[in-house]
Amino acid sequence: MDIKSICTELRKGAEILALHNEAKKNHALRCVSESIKQHKKEILEANASDVDKARKAGTSEALVERLALNDKKFDSIINGLEIIIQQTDPIGEEIAGWKTPGGMEIKQTRVPLGVVAIIYESRPNVTVDAFSLAYKSGNAILLRGSSSALDSNRVLVAAIKEGLENAKGDGVPQAIHLCESTDHSDVDEILNAVGLIDVVLPRGGAKLINRVVENARIPVIQTGAGVCHLYVDSDADLEMAARISENAKIQRPGACNAVETILVNKKVAADFLPLMAKAFDGRVEVRASDDCYEILKSCMAGEKLKKAVPEDFGFEFLDFIVAVKTVGSVDEAITHINTYNTKHSECIVTNNRSSARTFQSRVDAACVYVNASTRFTDGGEFGFGAELGISTQKLHARGPMGIKALTTTKFLIDGDGQIR
Repeated sequence: MDIKSICTELRKGAEILALHNEAKKNHALRCVSESIKQHKKEILEANASDVDKARKAGTSEALVERLALNDKKFDSIINGLEIIIQQTDPIGEEIAGWKTPGGMEIKQTRVPLGVVAIIYESRPNVTVDAFSLAYKSGNAILLRGSSSALDSNRVLVAAIKEGLENAKGDGVPQAIHLCESTDHSDVDEILNAVGLIDVVLPRGGAKLINRVVENARIPVIQTGAGVCHLYVDSDADLEMAARISENAKIQRPGACNAVETILVNKKVAADFLPLMAKAFDGRVEVRASDDCYEILKSCMAGEKLKKAVPEDFGFEFLDFIVAVKTVGSVDEAITHINTYNTKHSECIVTNNRSSARTFQSRVDAACVYVNASTRFTDGGEFGFGAELGISTQKLHARGPMGIKALTTTKFLIDGDGQIR
C-alpha cells in the first residue's frame, strides 16, 4: 500500500470538503444514499459471499451475525444516513466567544479533524456509518476493514463513490479510500503515518484494539472492547432483571455492548437465578461461582452450566456465554465492576433510588444504566443516526461517537493593531 499517495489524495479531499457548506454535503449524502439503494442487490450478493466464506472458515454464528446483512440491516444503514443528513452541520459552530480587556474578539469554533482512519472488523454497515459521519463533519476517511467483509466493503465503497460522482460539484470522491489489501502490514503503515493521518479509530475485538493502542505513532481514539456487567440489587424487580439479562446477553451476543458478567446480590440470588435460567431457556452457557452453581444445578442442563474460573471474570466472550457471581452489596458490585470492566457500559437493576444514584456516580464507564439493557449503547439508539464506535477513553470523546466526535476547535481572534 502506498500510504503517502493515498493520504495525499485524502488530504486534498479533506481540504475541499472543509469548504463545503451544509447544503452541499447533504446533497452529496443524498446522492450516496440513492446509489446504495440502487446497488442493493449487488451489495447483498457480495455480503452473502462473505458470510459463506466465514461459515466455511468455522467462524462462530455470533460473529457471522455481525458480518451478515439482510433487508432489516440494509434499511437501517439507509435510515442512519437519512438521520445524519437531517442533523445540524457542526462545522463552524461557535462554541464560545468573548472580548478581551485589550479589545480583541476571540471566538472558539468547531472545525474538522482532517484525515481520519478507521480499522475495523466484520460489520460492513460500519463502512457506510463511518464514511457518512466523516463526510458530514468535513473529514476525509481511510477505511481498513477486515478480510472477512472485503467483498461487501468493495461494493459499498464503489456505490458511495458513484453517489459522490453523481452529486457533481457537491461530491468529493477523494474524501474516501478503501484499503483492499489483506496484508496485515497495511495496518502498521496506517499506525505509523505521522503527518499523513490525523487520528485513527480501532473498532473490533480486544486484540485489534490493543494492537492499535500499543503500536500507533499517530493519535488514537480508543473504542470498543466491552466487558459489560449487569448487577441485580437486593431491591430489584427480579422479573425485570431476568428480562434485561436475556436481552443484554442474547439479542446480539457478538456486540461490544452485550453483557458478559451478571452480578447478583446474595439476598436475592436464590430467587433470581432460576428466573434468569428460565429466561435464557438453554441458549446460554452459564459459568457460575460456587454458590451460584449450587442454586442453578437443579434448574439448568448440565452441559450449559459450568463452574467459573477466575479468568471468566473480566473476559469478553462475544458469544452465548455469561459469567455469574454473587456479591454482598452495591459497594461490592461497584468494586468488582471497576476492577474488571473496560469502561464501556454497566447496568444496575434496582428500585432503590439511593443505590441507583450511588451506582451511577461511582461506576467508571462511558454509559451507566439503571433498569435498562446495555444493548442501548449505540449511536443509532442515542439519536446520532450512526456511530464511529463506542469510545471507552476519557479524552476528546466518550461513549457512542457521532458527528461531533470527528471535530476539534480553533480560536479565531480579531484585533485592530494590538501588540503585547
